[in-house]
Amino acid sequence: MVIPGPVSSRPLTQLSAAYDEVMASGAGPDLKVGSTTTRMYDLVNRRPARGPAFDDVYTFPPLIEACRRVIGEPFKLSSLLGRTLRPGSPAQELHVDLARDSPDGPMVGFILMIDAFTSEKGATRFVPASHYWPDAPSDRLTDTRASFPGERAACGEAGSLVIFNGAIWHGHLANSSREPRRSIQGYFVRRDAHSGLDFSVRMSPETRARLSPFARYLLSLE
Repeated sequence: MVIPGPVSSRPLTQLSAAYDEVMASGAGPDLKVGSTTTRMYDLVNRRPARGPAFDDVYTFPPLIEACRRVIGEPFKLSSLLGRTLRPGSPAQELHVDLARDSPDGPMVGFILMIDAFTSEKGATRFVPASHYWPDAPSDRLTDTRASFPGERAACGEAGSLVIFNGAIWHGHLANSSREPRRSIQGYFVRRDAHSGLDFSVRMSPETRARLSPFARYLLSLE
């Protein structure tokens, strides 16, 4: 689903500026430059000059409620990253983030749109109800980049939030525009499941001191 995101208390322009600052200053193993996207991992520990900008994203109440309903037991944040889809990038292959029968499932994914998501700008496409299917796209399809019957693009204005089941078939469309498409994305998993990042060993004293008790709980710090 696509809903209004957690930007009412923090102007989108400020969040956008913080995103650009963090992505521009990135270096080391957390910065991944691929053929179509640039990713910066662990936004939890990134503090832009204007102050914390990303904590409101993963503590957003409607997102937490979705995790309660889908995961159904205590859960934790598995990852939080910035991702920029470069202009001219081709469509991504349909894939799943976590197999339906994975011992670490279920997973709840989310994408905050820093820029508007449109079909021309590489919005993420989803295949409805595919999270109930036993197979992955690569098991069934000869061309996982091709359009799939019934797929839907998750389009929305900047500041919108996409929430989805990690087992659903999905992948971004081609960015045929001349502008990058920026987003913040992450995942929640069961509290006893494998995590993409172990925040307990990465946490800086500065970050730990600023976090609310609820944020520390979601990061499995206590």
